[in-house]
Amino acid sequence: MKFKDFIKDKRVILLIVLVIGSIAAISVFGIQEGLDLKGGSTIQLQLEKPVDTDTMNTVTAVLDKRLNIFGVKDVKVYPSGNQNVIVEIAGVQPDDVAKIVGSNGKFEAKINNQTALVGSDITNVQPYQVTGTQWTVPFTVSVEGAERFAEIAKGQAGTPVEMYLDDQLITSPVLEAGLANGQASTDVSITGTAETKEDAENEAKSIQTLLKSGALPVKVEIVGVSSVSAELGDQFKNGALIAGVLALLVIAAIIIIRYRRPILVVPIMLTSLAELVLILGTAAVIQWNIDLAAIAGVLAAIGTGVDDQIIITDEVLKGFKEKKRMAGLRTRINNAFFIIFAAAGTLIAAMLPLAYIGFSRGATGIGVLSGFAFTTVLGVLIGIFITRPVYAKFIEMVLDKR
Repeated sequence: MKFKDFIKDKRVILLIVLVIGSIAAISVFGIQEGLDLKGGSTIQLQLEKPVDTDTMNTVTAVLDKRLNIFGVKDVKVYPSGNQNVIVEIAGVQPDDVAKIVGSNGKFEAKINNQTALVGSDITNVQPYQVTGTQWTVPFTVSVEGAERFAEIAKGQAGTPVEMYLDDQLITSPVLEAGLANGQASTDVSITGTAETKEDAENEAKSIQTLLKSGALPVKVEIVGVSSVSAELGDQFKNGALIAGVLALLVIAAIIIIRYRRPILVVPIMLTSLAELVLILGTAAVIQWNIDLAAIAGVLAAIGTGVDDQIIITDEVLKGFKEKKRMAGLRTRINNAFFIIFAAAGTLIAAMLPLAYIGFSRGATGIGVLSGFAFTTVLGVLIGIFITRPVYAKFIEMVLDKR
């Protein structure tokens, strides 16, 4: 087999096209880094009781809306089982958003202990205003809510309007005479004071966000908060890069010691690099997070790939040495792939339960290993169906020339 015939092989062409496509995908979409690489926070929430899928979807939607309204960028909210929710926030420390995430968001306005307004009456929340240390959050309510408020407020001028958020008294402004005449008004506002202007802005922003996003259908509690600074994330990233380079160097050294033939060493290393590019390209397309666990999965997959290439090389060289001819070469390659497929099947079977448990548990407990399991399986599948058949074709070409 000549080199031009090797290049024209459909498996080789497929590999070249996929490598080019992966490089393009990485350039266009970029690599989605996990929080442990770029820094950020993970907040673990527990619902007061297990809920069905619809309720869980409502919870995650409300939380996602809250954080987006609050101005948090690059946030992910997803369920973990039927009673836990994971909130991942890149580049933000948890103190800034924990109150927003952990609050139920139930709003009530009471006059003489009678409920005059509830959260569902709110139709529009306007931008908050801060003057010195005093803040105001104006909003409008429905006609029905305004009429209920006017009926309860009639003749109650000077009475405090107690406004509660999650059963906590936020403010209690005195009812003005203009709002106690029995005439319905859809314009309402919450006011309050804080110690500093910055505290006033934060409090007003929090209340505005909660009023806008609505109430959660169940109570939630923060059960865990973890954070990684951007500086520590950079250290993790550099450490992972160094570990990857060292792994490739060690693999190259072992192969050189074993075979002492550059014509075999170079293709094995190029195949490993091709697998790395394909894994990262696939991750870029599907927006899969590459975190420390996923990096470990990439290294495991590449290590498995090197093992498989050594199996192919040993099987072929052994048969070639014994028979001194090409007869039986394809049989040897088929024998090598029988071993490779059997080993891959065992590895995938071991990884799938780990991936399933990880996806169902989210970022809690064993869930952090879902990235490792998924990336390992992805790398193994790419190897056995794309890169290793090309390497076997290359070995066939080299021995054919001999």
